[in-house]
Amino acid sequence: MRPSIFLHLKKGLICTAMLSTFALSGCQIVSEYFPSTQKTPEQSTSDDASRYQAIIDAAQGKPSMEAIRAYISQEPLLKTAAERQANIDGLWQMLTQLTPEQIHGIGADENILQGWVDLLDIYQNNRDDTDALLAGYNDWKMRYSNNPGVMTTPTLLQQAMIPQVGKNPKIALFLPMSGQGQVFGQAIMQGFMDAQKGLPQGPATQTAITPPPSSGNDVLDQIYEQVAATTGNAPTSSDSDVVTSTLRIDAAPVNTQSVKVFDTTNKQMPELIEQAKNEGFNLIVGPLLKSDVQVITQMGAPVSVLALNELDANQLQPRPNLCYFSLSPEDEAQNAAAYMKAEGKQMPLVLVPANAFGDRIAKAFAQGWQEKGGGTVLMQTFGSVPSLKESINRGAGIRMTGTPVNTGIQSIDSQYVDSAGAIDGVYIVATRDELTLIKPMIEMAISSRSRPSLYASSRSNQAGSGADYRFEMDGVKFSEIPLLAGANNNLRKQAQQKLNNDYSLFRLYAMGIDAWSLANNYDKLQQSGQFRINGASGTLSTTPNCVVFRELPWLQFKQGKVVSSQ
Repeated sequence: MRPSIFLHLKKGLICTAMLSTFALSGCQIVSEYFPSTQKTPEQSTSDDASRYQAIIDAAQGKPSMEAIRAYISQEPLLKTAAERQANIDGLWQMLTQLTPEQIHGIGADENILQGWVDLLDIYQNNRDDTDALLAGYNDWKMRYSNNPGVMTTPTLLQQAMIPQVGKNPKIALFLPMSGQGQVFGQAIMQGFMDAQKGLPQGPATQTAITPPPSSGNDVLDQIYEQVAATTGNAPTSSDSDVVTSTLRIDAAPVNTQSVKVFDTTNKQMPELIEQAKNEGFNLIVGPLLKSDVQVITQMGAPVSVLALNELDANQLQPRPNLCYFSLSPEDEAQNAAAYMKAEGKQMPLVLVPANAFGDRIAKAFAQGWQEKGGGTVLMQTFGSVPSLKESINRGAGIRMTGTPVNTGIQSIDSQYVDSAGAIDGVYIVATRDELTLIKPMIEMAISSRSRPSLYASSRSNQAGSGADYRFEMDGVKFSEIPLLAGANNNLRKQAQQKLNNDYSLFRLYAMGIDAWSLANNYDKLQQSGQFRINGASGTLSTTPNCVVFRELPWLQFKQGKVVSSQ
């Protein structure tokens, strides 16, 4: 006979009671010998955030719905506003890279994801119309009020909603107008203001800017190295040896809006930007120093900016309201590579100073050379003027040898290479005093039959170079800005009077002129490959990330004269 169901129930109740008794009497012992492994809410949140971050990192920037979902799941777990902004920016950056085919399989319960996809559609349909984009975003915020994008707007979207500057922007000029950078800020400001008045114009009555005497001040040297990469003060004699060429400088745009100059020397960038915005300026030209430019890129300026310096390539990001313009010596090096390649050179050697600046220039040249289909570029460094003089006194020349420049594009042997007889072109980045010693040292070490062509950067071209120097440099070709290459001699004479004939400041003055032209064409700058003007500092065009690229004309010393080599 089967036991009654009541008997089973009775046994069950007895067992339950016994287990409860054991549990109550032994709870202290169990807790001592078997500590709880349950995580705190904070630990669980941190672990979940890390797990989602691992999914994001594994994507390596490649857009995927899995990574998008990881961003969305991670956002509410983040603690600080900065972390949430970085999350939203990363999500938006990846979202804008998704193809329509990749956006699929959105669940009915994925309201946050659907909201982001709808916002992407609004952005892609209206990104060329700021007003429509702003209206669409405001409507979207009402429809998706719980989406994190309502409280934390993606930086790129926020900047895309900044109105275009238009044909007559109201410009705030951010420059160092006091302290050690004052001389450079004044040169740029004069070029900028002269361009606004129209070019060329009659002789000015302003007091000439006189550069400070060299005092070994590292800060001052660093300022100028950032913007022009030349050193030393030139003599103040008058120059009349500039070739008349077919070069031209385009007329400056007309804009009668008043320009206000903001001194950046002792004020913080966020404070100055907020002041400029509150005063109604819709375009900032400047700042000049790289550290200040970095601050602007990190904070995401609420107005459009034409920065007068350039960040390293790995720090550049596409931003609809940020462009970069500088007197980049790397541009010159890439110009030189293209020019030498067009002249049929096959094996170049780069002679640069033995420092970080020289390394950067050599790498830029090698990258430009390889982009034009060239192979390995050799690099050799030189020391100070006293060390060069000591070498030449010992009869030591400069042999055509060097170390291959590693650009990361090609796998090369980094050992020192002796290419005597193979080098057919030498690009020299040196001051005038250094070049005066380097040229004869090259000639000492090679035979006349295998003599390579010599090319120099504008670093070596200074005022006051007399006939003796021009005869010594016979055959050397060098790049120079159009203003100093005879493109507008009336404008050049005006600059001579204002700048005490200092070529370093000439280049900054030309930069100011071109900054005016770029500012008044700002809305066109983002159209990479479609914008081009003949400027005072070079032929200007834009590359990705709205970086202005300068192409320079080439001149040549020939029988005591300076002539065009093009």
